[in-house]
Amino acid sequence: MQTILIVEDEKRVADLLKIGLEENGYQTMVAYDGAMGLRLFQSNVFQLVISDIILPKLDGFELCREIRKLNEKVPVLMLTALGSADDKLDGFDAGADDYMVKPIDLDELLLRIGALLRRAKIAS
Repeated sequence: MQTILIVEDEKRVADLLKIGLEENGYQTMVAYDGAMGLRLFQSNVFQLVISDIILPKLDGFELCREIRKLNEKVPVLMLTALGSADDKLDGFDAGADDYMVKPIDLDELLLRIGALLRRAKIAS
């Protein structure tokens, strides 16, 4: 089973993501700040990371950079309220593979996750 790390400081959003992903066959782990997300990433194997940008302790851009130092192949999807072109460019520059602006549609999120996982599998 594929495991996804969710890094989201808003508990309600994190819970909705967790429930939606688990109902669609994914295992999840949740971190409520960037530092916890990095610790979980270092001590577990994930097939995908979903991260907010505005996070306590370590923002999503820096978290993505740290993840890239540890693993260049795991897909990272930024899921954030920051929707300007500059924010998106900063996300991709940090190493993100995809970028979605909140509020999100779960069906679209699932399609993007599927595409990222397929690409990661082909690349490995």
